[in-house]
Amino acid sequence: MSVETETGSYFRRVGEHRFAPTRHVGGAWTTDEQHFSPLAGLVVHEIERVRESEQRPPLTPSRFTFDILGRIALEEFDVHVETIRPGRTIELTQATVTIAGRVAVTARVWLLDDGDTASVAGGEPARLPDPETVDSWSLTSVWPGGFIESLDTRAVGTPQPGRTTAWITTPVSLVADEDVSMLASYIALVDTANGIAVRQDPQKWMFPNVDLSIHLHRQPEGQWTGLDTTVTFGGAGQGLTTTVLHDIHGPVGRAHQILTVRPQPS
Repeated sequence: MSVETETGSYFRRVGEHRFAPTRHVGGAWTTDEQHFSPLAGLVVHEIERVRESEQRPPLTPSRFTFDILGRIALEEFDVHVETIRPGRTIELTQATVTIAGRVAVTARVWLLDDGDTASVAGGEPARLPDPETVDSWSLTSVWPGGFIESLDTRAVGTPQPGRTTAWITTPVSLVADEDVSMLASYIALVDTANGIAVRQDPQKWMFPNVDLSIHLHRQPEGQWTGLDTTVTFGGAGQGLTTTVLHDIHGPVGRAHQILTVRPQPS
């Protein structure tokens, strides 16, 4: 295991496309593995960095899909970025996270051209209350791990089984000594959604997500990620976490996570 002792960031770059995790990425289901949420933000950061270095067209990232292919070991890893579908107005980019020679995560991002559609904008749900007006809520009462400990969480109303709305931010930077976009920092907190609206006691039931998909109709701004989350369990071992995503100005899109639901081993 290779874990950096850096206290102010989730990751540190140790090579051109290689990173080391810090103690802040410790998982919730298993504390000696990485929580996926900050890794998702790091993947977006690396995609942005590679596209800029390659002087790709200045398009807007609008859809993100992440597939979690297995255990995300708490050790150094590489991120490989490539353009799958180049274009001047629409582009598809792929990233692969490899740990100890094994692909742990794959991601794809659709990037779209900007245009002036303000005259036809509409259809958003209501915005959430300002995060500064709601009370703090410690997720460590529900989950262990370095990542959960790093969060500042504010619940909107009283959390209910399978239904919770919350604001999340963190004082921990995504990558040590690197400028990170608001988008990457925002995405780094979205996977927390499955942990804020638990339907069952996680000591008795497992319900990890095997993917994360995010669709944005507007780019997020500010330091807060708003999660208006509903969790549904089916009767045959599958579940779904659905979230309306907010920033401080209002809704920005939606996220979905498919869950594998099963009892904890006796």
